[in-house]
Amino acid sequence: MPYQLRDLIAGTATELGPQAPTLCSPWTVADLLAHLVVRESRPDALPGIGLDVEVLQRRTRTLQDRVAARPFPELVAQVRSGPAPWWPTRIGVLDRAVNVAELSIHHEDMVRAQPDWAPTDLPGPVQEGLWRTVTSMGRMLTRGSPTGVVVVAQGHGRAALRRPPAAAGTVVLYGTPLELVLHLFGRTEVARVEVQGSAEDLQAFATHRTRL
Repeated sequence: MPYQLRDLIAGTATELGPQAPTLCSPWTVADLLAHLVVRESRPDALPGIGLDVEVLQRRTRTLQDRVAARPFPELVAQVRSGPAPWWPTRIGVLDRAVNVAELSIHHEDMVRAQPDWAPTDLPGPVQEGLWRTVTSMGRMLTRGSPTGVVVVAQGHGRAALRRPPAAAGTVVLYGTPLELVLHLFGRTEVARVEVQGSAEDLQAFATHRTRL
């Protein structure tokens, strides 16, 4: 699955070009590809990706900028080929666990930053992998919600991510696994998710998601 997604990212990036915008502003398409390369080839960059420490983030930005400056076809080819041979995610089960959501989200970061975009029709196995992300990581991603949270994806199921706090109700999110993942990971403005609940709960939930 991740190799399908890498191929999709490479094709979309080639179509858009290196200077096209992404939802990860101020990153361009070239910057986003450089991020994907660095996270799977430079162990010294990982602390700056995962930790909010300026000196570490500065080191990661320097490495990423160097990679982004490479010839664009070379950068696209490296993303398409996947991680370095010695990288842990060369192992299929690890690659699927770590990268299905990451690659799907970043593909949409390119697509949905363009005018007149349309959602990507991802294959069934990828959607199934994204549903697993929704039901596993969704509990962590909604732990601070002022309401209960339930997600529903037709053909995949229904899952309660958070019980409602005292005196609060529950909101229900409907969408494909891809759209639900985008919503949970902060792409609320472009995620095609229907959210149902009382007016009070909807307002509380929307305000909470905006602040993330």
